[in-house]
Amino acid sequence: MASHSHSSSAASTAPKTTTALGIGVAGIVLTLVGAFVDKPATVATSWLVGITFWTGLALGVLLLVMIHHIFDAGWSTVIRRQFEHVLSVFPWLMLLFVPMLVVAWTNPTWIWKWMDPTFDLAQVGGHGTVGDDPLWSKKAAFLNRNFFTGCTIFSFLAWWFLSTRFRRNSFAQDKDGDLRWTYSSRKWSAIGLPLTAFTLTACIILWVKSMEYHWFSTMYGVWFFANCVRAALSLGVVLMVWLYARGDYKGILNNNHLHSIGQLMLAFTVFWAYVTFSQYFLIWNANIPEETFWYNVREMNNSDGQFNQWGWVGMFLLFGHFFAPFFALLSYRYKVTKSIIPWIGVFIAFVFLIDLCYNIMPAKKNTLGDPAPFLQSGLIWNLTAVIGIGGIFVWAYLRSFPTAKLIPIRDPRIEESLTHHEASAPPEGAAQPTH
Repeated sequence: MASHSHSSSAASTAPKTTTALGIGVAGIVLTLVGAFVDKPATVATSWLVGITFWTGLALGVLLLVMIHHIFDAGWSTVIRRQFEHVLSVFPWLMLLFVPMLVVAWTNPTWIWKWMDPTFDLAQVGGHGTVGDDPLWSKKAAFLNRNFFTGCTIFSFLAWWFLSTRFRRNSFAQDKDGDLRWTYSSRKWSAIGLPLTAFTLTACIILWVKSMEYHWFSTMYGVWFFANCVRAALSLGVVLMVWLYARGDYKGILNNNHLHSIGQLMLAFTVFWAYVTFSQYFLIWNANIPEETFWYNVREMNNSDGQFNQWGWVGMFLLFGHFFAPFFALLSYRYKVTKSIIPWIGVFIAFVFLIDLCYNIMPAKKNTLGDPAPFLQSGLIWNLTAVIGIGGIFVWAYLRSFPTAKLIPIRDPRIEESLTHHEASAPPEGAAQPTH
């Protein structure tokens, strides 16, 4: 029966695979066209938003798979297989990041001013050139084009390599049930977690934070990590409910699985709030110009001191990224209701995208030091880039879906996962535990 269900699932997936690929190609082509009808720098910045969003989501999935193995988790075993399919996207994400490397080596000042030491900072409200800037000089060992390129390529190759290890081990265990595959995944998780943490932090600093290289933040990598995992958990609930609605997960998924992943979503919502508030509070309290300017340009215009559109985006992040999901996820009913929890996940992922826009787009300033208003900053190209790269992301998942069993049928903890928290009630009148 399980085999038959899986076969029909694979067959029904095929049309969606083609559709996803078509949507992805269309979005990419539209974004490319945008480079000819709008400012290329604006379109390049939008591509950075899109590729960072989907790479962050894939990194969150990779981290969750490694966390699953390193803690020898039981309940998440039935969900892990879908995450393993998602991991097939890394080579495509690496390919889709190539345009950013082309920009870095041909027109770097479209995005990263520090890559050109002769760039006149007066064009963005500053003074002198990048090469004369003592802050850049002190960071030049890290902020240089060669390191940017090498770190990016190494990181993608590392993420791709780790993904292939976990996919190979899991798929091979379906065939022979050998425990050595479980031990291998645990070993690679012990290696991969710190490696992914370092590469994730280095890349988000190079790709995004360095757009305003004067700024100092010791929490930026942790902020990105929190967003990546939140987005990955959100994708997890969407996939779980989608597969249940298709009939694949009938008899597999129960309310306790949804409740457990909902608890993690709540935990990382609080963690994101802690990290973000700590960063804001420490910068506000220290009141050092090299730190406060980052928030200033996202709250008020440098030229007239008026509250700008990015200030409203910041307020939306405060309520949308924390208060709304926090109070929703406090509810047990919302966490286990299949018509509600995936929409909470979609909303969290959407706000992660807005958070990236908030971090990336205001870095593009005019000669007065003001960023373009949020509603006039090339949002249409953000949309085409996100849809284009997202189409390839979904296509890679659907392409991998029929290549393995629906769940890891010979994983040593599969039975525990299938019966997650299911226990028969004690007989009436039986003594109740006192601890």
